[in-house]
Amino acid sequence: MVYGRDCDVCDGDTQCEHCSVEFTLDVRCEGDSTLDVTTFDLQTSDETVEPADVAAARKAMEEDEKLLKGILIVKLRKNQEVKLRCLARKGIGKDHAKWNPAATAVFQFEPEIIINQQLMETLTEEQKQEWIDSSPTKVFDIDRATRQVQVVNAEAYAYDEEVIKKAEAMGFPGLVTISAREDSFIFTVEATGALKPETIVLNALDVLRMKLDGVRNGLTMALMEDPQMMNYQMNGG
Repeated sequence: MVYGRDCDVCDGDTQCEHCSVEFTLDVRCEGDSTLDVTTFDLQTSDETVEPADVAAARKAMEEDEKLLKGILIVKLRKNQEVKLRCLARKGIGKDHAKWNPAATAVFQFEPEIIINQQLMETLTEEQKQEWIDSSPTKVFDIDRATRQVQVVNAEAYAYDEEVIKKAEAMGFPGLVTISAREDSFIFTVEATGALKPETIVLNALDVLRMKLDGVRNGLTMALMEDPQMMNYQMNGG
């Protein structure tokens, strides 16, 4: 199944079997209880293409009961029915937001947090807890065995400097030192549910690699067609 804009059969009309898949739904409620119509009731014209949640349920091998229920489309009462025909097409977020599988994608540098334990030991238990609670996120905690303040989740730090300001307000400047590691960062991807976050990242890397290969091949062809440009490159121009 190719993207509609790349289909040579229908010239981008996205109405042929090469760039679209037809799904049909024909359900009628015969009983007295309400009938849930879900994605499991959709019939596909191509067995290799199915709703994402159906594929996930097959992969889970029926271990997760919630997955097996499918995504709810409509509820039917007795003698009600629904019939529809729909076309599934491949697309990217650049063409329309409905094809964007990621809700947010952000990154931040990994924080390097160093606690001045010698200065920290001069604080009382109450002061330590007060300082820990000044952080909007759960970054620090007191070790139950050693009673020392330790970093429990460095990735939760949001560079708000609240703990630094709190230490200064308490009269303990230099209690903690926080800097950003420029050689490491935290990449966070939130998916819409169409694809898993790890799938989005891996697919994006594949697309990036394909585009870079295209640039490299294009430059190679250009150099082969223009020998003078090749000599210019070899001479360090």
